[in-house]
Amino acid sequence: MSPILDRHMKEYFTPKRIVEFLWTCEQEGINAHQFSRPEEMSGVFRELRERGSKMKFICLHAGGPQRTPVDKVVKDTQPIAIVHHGGVTDRLFREGKSREVHDFVKRVHDAGVLAGVSAHNPDCIKQIADEGWPVDLFMACFYYLTRTPEELDKMPPVVTVEVGYSFFASDPMAMTKVIRQVDQPCLGFKILAAGRMCSRKQKVEAAFKFAFEHLKPSDGVIVGMYPRYQNQVGQNAKYTRMFTAL
Repeated sequence: MSPILDRHMKEYFTPKRIVEFLWTCEQEGINAHQFSRPEEMSGVFRELRERGSKMKFICLHAGGPQRTPVDKVVKDTQPIAIVHHGGVTDRLFREGKSREVHDFVKRVHDAGVLAGVSAHNPDCIKQIADEGWPVDLFMACFYYLTRTPEELDKMPPVVTVEVGYSFFASDPMAMTKVIRQVDQPCLGFKILAAGRMCSRKQKVEAAFKFAFEHLKPSDGVIVGMYPRYQNQVGQNAKYTRMFTAL
């Protein structure tokens, strides 16, 4: 959203608060958490497990030699799955280097956990499914935030909102159409446009309703939460139960 809000949230989410946050999530019925910094989260997960938590963890990993090796991630955090980072996926596919993502999936399977691929561009997910990659799950962004300047020039001039990224109102429909066409479970993310649809409870509820009406029964959502000022954990759990029961 902005450098100031980024700093505000990072200062709030100390390791101790993350432990309490995830513990609260589990009490509300949320049973999985997606993380992206294994070197910072391993201690958090260890404390949760010592408390008796059964929370499942999914690691988002950008690949590449500069990142924590997959084997070490598995050893230190014991995730159920490791998923290739969406922004990196989009870039590598655009550059004709999709093989690097395919090799990453193999490395994750060799490490003994489920392997997934995240993407903002629905065409990446469609290509992987069409080519029959041995992917266990997808993470699918409701908004195609990695468009090139040339792609943006071809889009209509109306966007939901633009603050650093362009959020086109037509994107969620395009991504969920692909989600429904693939066999693998999909986890939709940025269903709230990275916080830009949170000004009123009615907008949050409508976003959850749209998501679950347009996902498969085997799918789910990933939602970022900042519970400093309101009970977002309880609200989001309520909306999920409400719209998956229909």
